[in-house]
Amino acid sequence: MVEIGRNRIARQTFGFDDVALVPGAVTLDPDIVDLSNDIAGIKLDLPIVASAMDAVVDVHSSATLSDLGGLAVLHLEGIHCRYDDVTPVLERIASASAEDAISVIREAYQQPVKDELIVQRIDELREKGAKVAVSPTPITAAHVADVIGAGKVDALVVQSTVTTAQHISSRYQSPDFKGLADMVQAPVFVGNCVSYQAALDLMRAGADGIFVGVGPGAACTTRRVLGIGVPQVTAAVDCAAARDDFLRETGKRVPIILDGGMRTGGDISKAIAAGADAVMIGSPLAAAEEAPGRGYHWGMATSAAGLPRGTRIYVGIAGPMEQILLGPARRDDGTMNLFGALRLSMACCGARTILDMQKTEIIVAPALTSEGKDVQRAQGVGGTR
Repeated sequence: MVEIGRNRIARQTFGFDDVALVPGAVTLDPDIVDLSNDIAGIKLDLPIVASAMDAVVDVHSSATLSDLGGLAVLHLEGIHCRYDDVTPVLERIASASAEDAISVIREAYQQPVKDELIVQRIDELREKGAKVAVSPTPITAAHVADVIGAGKVDALVVQSTVTTAQHISSRYQSPDFKGLADMVQAPVFVGNCVSYQAALDLMRAGADGIFVGVGPGAACTTRRVLGIGVPQVTAAVDCAAARDDFLRETGKRVPIILDGGMRTGGDISKAIAAGADAVMIGSPLAAAEEAPGRGYHWGMATSAAGLPRGTRIYVGIAGPMEQILLGPARRDDGTMNLFGALRLSMACCGARTILDMQKTEIIVAPALTSEGKDVQRAQGVGGTR
């Protein structure tokens, strides 16, 4: 705790660049490290969930990630469920000037969501043999669950900028998470939150998984526009504490998925060590050849009519999704072979499993990435640009 002024104390918090992991007294051969995890009954060979963002996930990219062992979430209120053919829409967004991008995106999202397209996209995913996860916002969750019906999805992801179990509104009732799970006969994941109490309340309200993170994504401007958020390492630790307390309270382990702010394998390693059971990633996957964004990425709230809380960013095309996740890397900055890096980090920390990695010692070390790197910084290599 630090004093920020007379009679006002603030808690110090930490993000990825503030901390480091301490290598273990016992190390492992990377080949015996197991990256798989069970997320509310969904077996993932890689602990990755692709963000429910239109530049990241469509039917094709979702099927590709499923084949690689991860899980993609299709945004049911995005353009893929508004247009039969999204190709011209995506091309307009990608070709818009920086000055016009927000207005072009806003116009594209004026088309209403079509229930028949929700059903069609889910059927297309099932035909490809992909794991099917889809995301509505809390205000539409009950209607969407009714449209989907039972047994059609592997997970329903109810997401908004901040979701709580005690939302007060004159427009709609807070979702009944247990009721939604009964309607679709699948686990219901809920997000986003960043605090111990909010996470614990969501678990007690019936959430089968929790997404953690407010505003850290590369295309998100929520932290600047609204001034809210908690750095991701502290958010993960606090919400993981809620998970562990809820497990002791009920015997049910509700997985924590850290959402946003991770660019490198080192960031992902720190996320798992801080307590995450999996990570949700957007911009690194938007740079995959299979992604629908054509080298661009934009936030879910970019199209908001009155107060956009996202922007369009250029991420380029880094390579195939498999290369970004599993290598071989063509860059020296940690942004490719993300899960090869996680595997090696776990091996160095003596962690055979994800649960083992959550016990790794974390230290406050803001100088870790800059110490001794003057030459790299001068030459603009190694991710020091």
